Amino acid sequence: MSTPPAAPPQGIALLEQWLGLARSGQWPLPQVMEAASRLQAAGALDAAALLYQNWVGATASPLRHVACFNWGAVLGELRRHEEAETVYRMALEQAPAFAQARLNLGHQLEHQGRMEEALAEWRTVYDNEAPDALGTDPLSLRLHAFNNAARLLEQEKRYDESEALMRRSLELDPRQSDVAQHYVHIRQKQCAWPVYQTFGDVTHNHLLMSTSLLGMLDESDDPALQLLTAQRFVLEKVTKVTEPPLHKGRKREGKIKIGYLSGDLHMHAVGLLTAELYELHDKAKFEIHAFSWSREDGTPLRARIKGAMDSYTPLHGVPDRRAAEMIAEAGIDVLVDLQGLTSGARPGILAYRGAPIQVSYLGLPATSALPGVDWILADRFVMPPESLPYHTEKPIYLPHCYQVSDRTRAANPAPSRAEMGLPEDGFVFCAFNNNHKMSEQVWRCWMRVLRQVPNSVLWLLADNPFAKANLQRVAVEEGIAPERLVFAGRAQPADYLARFTLADLFLDTFPYNAGTTASDCLWMGTPILTRSGRTYISRMAGSLLTAVGLPDLITTTIEEYEQRAVQIGNQPARAASYKRYLAEHGRSSPLFDIPAIVRDIEQEFERLALDARQKA
Repeated sequence: MSTPPAAPPQGIALLEQWLGLARSGQWPLPQVMEAASRLQAAGALDAAALLYQNWVGATASPLRHVACFNWGAVLGELRRHEEAETVYRMALEQAPAFAQARLNLGHQLEHQGRMEEALAEWRTVYDNEAPDALGTDPLSLRLHAFNNAARLLEQEKRYDESEALMRRSLELDPRQSDVAQHYVHIRQKQCAWPVYQTFGDVTHNHLLMSTSLLGMLDESDDPALQLLTAQRFVLEKVTKVTEPPLHKGRKREGKIKIGYLSGDLHMHAVGLLTAELYELHDKAKFEIHAFSWSREDGTPLRARIKGAMDSYTPLHGVPDRRAAEMIAEAGIDVLVDLQGLTSGARPGILAYRGAPIQVSYLGLPATSALPGVDWILADRFVMPPESLPYHTEKPIYLPHCYQVSDRTRAANPAPSRAEMGLPEDGFVFCAFNNNHKMSEQVWRCWMRVLRQVPNSVLWLLADNPFAKANLQRVAVEEGIAPERLVFAGRAQPADYLARFTLADLFLDTFPYNAGTTASDCLWMGTPILTRSGRTYISRMAGSLLTAVGLPDLITTTIEEYEQRAVQIGNQPARAASYKRYLAEHGRSSPLFDIPAIVRDIEQEFERLALDARQKA
């Protein structure tokens, strides 16, 4: 049993007194709730749960369902989900129309992995136009039910059902920016064009202003829009810290300490790209620390990343300020944020400035606008001078390419084209980027390319059936037979890498270029045709092509991109020459000279760290 941490003897005595009152059957519920709140505030959640348990067991009251609701909330906070479910059902036995209890019951069922049951509870609430609100606005309860059901359906990749519930929610209250944000992105995932599909009182401007930064990277090559989107997120969501930086007043000496901050140090694009970076750091000059909330996925990659660190500090459940204190206490000179504003990021940690040098890298190929991040690793291709006004970070320029990768990645033997459903003699274009990166403009361009290259096919990633259906529908509109689109399922990394060797040319997306996928493609010796624009993310593949020695595969307009794709498709020998070049020179090019890239990163970090130490 938990007890209040302050003055234990008095706390225990007071708790025993309260428990006695709860067992009396005569204690008014408001006083029980006040006592339970005091226990919760003191961190004694088990004691608060016990108090409600005793009161409910001893008291015949018309308010028993309210006590059960509060008891269930405490049990839920304790992650005792099965017990919380039982208690919420007790509340509903007494008050079947008690909407708040039904909502919370849904959450407990979700925590137990019983998704259909959770959805059914929420459906009961949102389908009731006048739920029993018990002192709460009925509309807010219906919106809660709609939005949680939509969230869970999106998580389960039931995108069509999720989108339908988002629309119903927005029809009730079109001002919900968070719902509009998910509505936009779920349409991107389905390749449902136009993405900004208006309805009711939901306007194009509202959808645009609600778009997440990830969604904006998919949707627009305008650097000003990307910057404004990041700034809006920071303004609305990120902790505003006015206290002095936590790194101040701390002496840093000896080896330079580099810290990596991320929740993606597992089987994830960031983990796959950076594994060798950690191993190649010069441990005679640098100490390498990880501060991470990554999941333990049991993969060899996860073990390899952890093994390369001098220190690994898990941050699961650690508040942002305390996490920043831990970074400061470790004496970190350079903190590298590998996540930016991507899913699961914890930008609040950076706001407290636990390190004097805080750098953005890889996870967000765009400006984050975070006040705690002053630098971004880049090269002069991804961040040309004209792009600098649209970044809140200053560039740390690497001489060849911004991107590290892993030279130890291994591919399985390649399957045959027939095994993959590909023609033996036709020209194979491939595009293995995630579906949400595919814009209507680029897709219709690809269909025009197929029309102009006889016997060609386009080999794609089948991410979800809704995107597949929409892509096939637009292909038919463009006069392309469905069999010329070949969809591949997801595969393990070694099998996925092997696929690249079967393709003649990779077609890149715009404005969200391939990043890790482009590195994998070039590593396996398959050329990429890209279009480079005005933003960091639309210039990633161009940076890789420049470093590998194939700048003629970089285009700058949709017309040039289409023309070049048709030229190469109709000249298979040209594609074959690119493959020969990559086979002979690709892996020895500056792009894959990972030891040199790591030395370049270290040189810049050392310069910044020593300068900060001198000024401290």
